[in-house]
Amino acid sequence: MTAHEILGRQVAMPVQIRKATAFMAMYSVPTSAAQRLIDPTGLEILQYRPGRGLCGLVFVDYVDGDLGPYNEFGVVFMVRDHRTRGGSVPGDLRALATGGSGALIHQLPVDGDFTLAAGRGIWGFPKVLAEFEADHASDVKRASVSQDGQLIVDLTVKRGFRAPGAAKSTTMQAYSHIDAITRCTSWDMNPDGVRTRLGGAEVTLGSHPIADELRSLGLPRRALMTTSIPDLKMTFGEATAV
Repeated sequence: MTAHEILGRQVAMPVQIRKATAFMAMYSVPTSAAQRLIDPTGLEILQYRPGRGLCGLVFVDYVDGDLGPYNEFGVVFMVRDHRTRGGSVPGDLRALATGGSGALIHQLPVDGDFTLAAGRGIWGFPKVLAEFEADHASDVKRASVSQDGQLIVDLTVKRGFRAPGAAKSTTMQAYSHIDAITRCTSWDMNPDGVRTRLGGAEVTLGSHPIADELRSLGLPRRALMTTSIPDLKMTFGEATAV
């Protein structure tokens, strides 16, 4: 077992998240616009249909974990495995179905100093400090994130339908990029009580540069689907530069 020293504390690997709640909205975005945003990573946007990629807006409340309690907002793009270049739509769909795709964590505001230092220092996640208002407990989920008084995103997700097949452990490759280094981290998830539906999201974009990035992708628009997870356990392994 390895460990990292973060702000005078030892963080043993792998990091365990014993209790979290999350909700998200997934959007169809133009491949070309999304690719321009992630070009510095060297990764490729996965296409679920010709000319269209997938972008997720995710709010997570970390209730009990090795990095302490905190809130997080992520802008996530589905990408091809870094060892796969110039894929096709059929190949991308197979990768989505079989777990062969990856998730690039493009933006990651949080509200805790320790998780910020750990996220950047251990995995190279692009964490920045921000302010949150979040309601993960109600049937209709709602959260907003701001930085220095500028609204980034306000997201509301309506109640979905139980998705029993989604309540299983999955492993995904999480990609990150800061300081000109792209990293890959094994990310194990064990969700319970998953609810999902087509559409079901309302998003308001603010005046922050992250909001401007999302506008460049054509948001706000109707979400492809929304998902809420009232009970989520996760494990993060070591990061590897790619």
